[in-house]
Amino acid sequence: MSIIIPPFAPSPILDYNVNKCTLFLISVTQNKMHECSITESMLSLALEKANEASAGKITRINLVVGELSGIVSECVQFYFDAISKGTIASGAELAFETKPTQVRCRKCDNVFTPSDQNWDCPECHEAGIEIVSGRECYMESIEVE
Repeated sequence: MSIIIPPFAPSPILDYNVNKCTLFLISVTQNKMHECSITESMLSLALEKANEASAGKITRINLVVGELSGIVSECVQFYFDAISKGTIASGAELAFETKPTQVRCRKCDNVFTPSDQNWDCPECHEAGIEIVSGRECYMESIEVE
């Protein structure tokens, strides 16, 4: 059974609560706290939704992560493996869908994927852009038994 997490609900994944993570961060650099707190919030939300569905086991957690989010999937996996032990999510597969960066030209409204070196609009060559995709960080769904 899949449980869909509404994408427009307030995202607890972005709530930087590091209660359990503090134990795992004694020898970890400051930039790793980001993934730990996100992983803890993601696990908390998954456990809450599985409990609401009276599930006995979480088998898969589907995550959507934008290229610009700064999330390192290997770090999320590392923290998930550590903090999910002893829960119904232990051993669950984390599936990451990476959303590409897309921007919109403020002059001509063209939506495009910028290259690494060039973020100018390919249509009108203006530099004024706004990011429309690529910063995502949310749980799309969980699969349970």
